[in-house]
Amino acid sequence: MTARYALIGHPVAHSLSPRIHAAFGEQLGIALQYGLIDATPEAFPSAVAAFGAEGGAGLNVTLPHKEAARALCATLSPRARRCGVVNTLVPGAGGWHGDNTDGIGLVHDLTERHRIDLRARKVLMLGAGGAAHGVAPALLDAGIESLWIVNRTPERADALYDLLGEPGCVHTRYWHDLPNLGVFDMIVNATSAGRTTSSMALPSSLASQRTLAVDLSYGEAAIAFLSWARSVGCETALDGLGMLVEQAAEAFHVWHGERPDTDPVYAELRAGAVALHSAE
Repeated sequence: MTARYALIGHPVAHSLSPRIHAAFGEQLGIALQYGLIDATPEAFPSAVAAFGAEGGAGLNVTLPHKEAARALCATLSPRARRCGVVNTLVPGAGGWHGDNTDGIGLVHDLTERHRIDLRARKVLMLGAGGAAHGVAPALLDAGIESLWIVNRTPERADALYDLLGEPGCVHTRYWHDLPNLGVFDMIVNATSAGRTTSSMALPSSLASQRTLAVDLSYGEAAIAFLSWARSVGCETALDGLGMLVEQAAEAFHVWHGERPDTDPVYAELRAGAVALHSAE
């Protein structure tokens, strides 16, 4: 019986994950089925339990369930424990094992595909939800100089600050402080604003020509932030498609013990006329 995998989230109909994992499986000669499960927050625990009871071999978790997924896990990988959220579930005798591949996916995309040196950068993180949690530790490990977390709900920014436990280089500020924070070497949009608005009102003082702008979303959801970045002169503005492919490859490795070649899959998605909507 072919092993079954799936992405669970709400919504998920737009997702490229089935296409990505099918390509990885074909590349490595691994037979698999990869589907989509749309579950509301209320239905999420029962949907995960049902998938496991039916013999599911692994789940990817996307918005808005990454924090809730952690609570369902019997064990956690070191990186999931450190970031506090889960995007990859593996069934085991004692229950679900949780991992997070977002951070390593982002860093692989930036440093390997785009050849960007992240060391000694002053970084602004917009947002403090599941996406921000997933990538923040990996950015710190990549050698950034400082991480400034700004969220519309200050308590969530403070919670991420406390979780990271690096007061010497991690800082939190309020959203209204943005005009006074100066120029950043890198700005990461980890908010969901691009799903609800076609533009982002951010101070131009945050960026210069040399600022690296990265949206963790891809396709239409990334347009608002990337348009702002280009309008203020950022030479390099990237969406999250590369991160999506890289985090999927790491999840594939967690499940199958083999890591696929991501370049041909990324190139096909980037070149193709695909309707892309939001990051996972």
